[in-house]
Amino acid sequence: MFDGLSGRLGEIFDRLTRRGALSEDDVNAAMREVRIALLEADVALPVVKDFIAEVKERAVGQEVLRSVTPGQQVIKIVHDHLVEMLGAQGSQLNLNATPPVPILMVGLQGSGKTTTTAKIALRLKTRERKKVLMASLDTRRPAAQEQLAVLGQQVEVATLAIVAGQGPVEIAKRALTTARLEGYDVVMLDTAGRLAINDELMAEVVAIRDATGPVETLLVVDAMTGQDAVTVATNFENRVGVTGIVLTRVDGDARGGAALSMRKVTGKPIKLIGVGERVDALEAFHPDRIAGRILGMGDVVSLVEKAAETIEQAEAEKLAEKMQKGTFDLDAMAAQFRQIRKMGGMQGLLGMMPGIGKLKNQLKDANIDEKVLKRQEAIISSMTKAERRDVKLLNASRRRRIAAGSGTSVQEVNKLLKQFQDMQAMMKQAKKLGQKGLARHGLGALMPKQPRGR
Repeated sequence: MFDGLSGRLGEIFDRLTRRGALSEDDVNAAMREVRIALLEADVALPVVKDFIAEVKERAVGQEVLRSVTPGQQVIKIVHDHLVEMLGAQGSQLNLNATPPVPILMVGLQGSGKTTTTAKIALRLKTRERKKVLMASLDTRRPAAQEQLAVLGQQVEVATLAIVAGQGPVEIAKRALTTARLEGYDVVMLDTAGRLAINDELMAEVVAIRDATGPVETLLVVDAMTGQDAVTVATNFENRVGVTGIVLTRVDGDARGGAALSMRKVTGKPIKLIGVGERVDALEAFHPDRIAGRILGMGDVVSLVEKAAETIEQAEAEKLAEKMQKGTFDLDAMAAQFRQIRKMGGMQGLLGMMPGIGKLKNQLKDANIDEKVLKRQEAIISSMTKAERRDVKLLNASRRRRIAAGSGTSVQEVNKLLKQFQDMQAMMKQAKKLGQKGLARHGLGALMPKQPRGR
């Protein structure tokens, strides 16, 4: 998300920081470009107007124009206002009520509401250690209730038994009764959606709300619908009343204007964002971290949190031991590939690293393809245990067999082995230098030595 906006703002601010001293005209020109960038990113016009006016008022002040680093000062002002626009502080789900706590899921059809219900249930189960019951109140869409039951099996969260002929309000009441009797902490109520907002939809949701008294009413909105998402949010807030927003398909929206507009227009916090199709691809929404990503400052905190969540301790310790002993093999390499994919792939990781925005073009030229990791894993899986331990066994005929078995080419097998040998050499060099040697010589000591005369 925000790739287009991040790239545009990066170019604008690069020019500002290169200028040294800034005049009021320089700031005004930059703000005009920022305005265009925000509008192109699908941010609502009233939001853009307010944002530019507030930033300009502070950016043309004497403390900026006479500052030693005026360009950096302007970037900080933009960053602070982005954080303010996105909601200043992250907002968590409110579970502070007598169990079972009802959470009502609302939104249009196709926004990812049912999948998001399962994602939140999994998050509550694993992070909050809550006993969760999910109930589908969608009696209109074919197999909607069965879909939630299947997702419940995937995430290992209980779903309410399906009883034919019951209406949405009846199902909701039965879910709360079941939850009370069976000691559940949270009840997720997944309502039906429509292709567009209409009176029938709103009346049904209002009836369910009145019957259940939800502590949270979460509006699920597809980030890729742009300004329509803001209209949907406004309508639901006016008719039903929402306590928070969940943005889905954030990973597929390069513009991100819906997220920037939503908080300002509705006054409701974005609580969670869906960042992929996997059932665990759901993140808390942190305004300061998102603002950092937009301005190319990275998001190291989220990167560390993601690593802590996904990297298996036993696997990491085993890999560290192999590195220390200098016995790094292809099994260890495959384990690294799996961890990278679990953390969202190379593009996901790079997006969180500070300063990476300036390398966008180089990264495009490098053609980082997430499928490459899967192909490389397939190549390693097609080897025997002995081959994975000792690459010297891999003669031409074995390489042809591995290529055929993994659905790749001999060239790809050779490329992987070259990559492995480079990594292995680096590990051995690190072992030889030890911690003191690395501290003295730096990472350059690990790089392969180039022949003289080049």
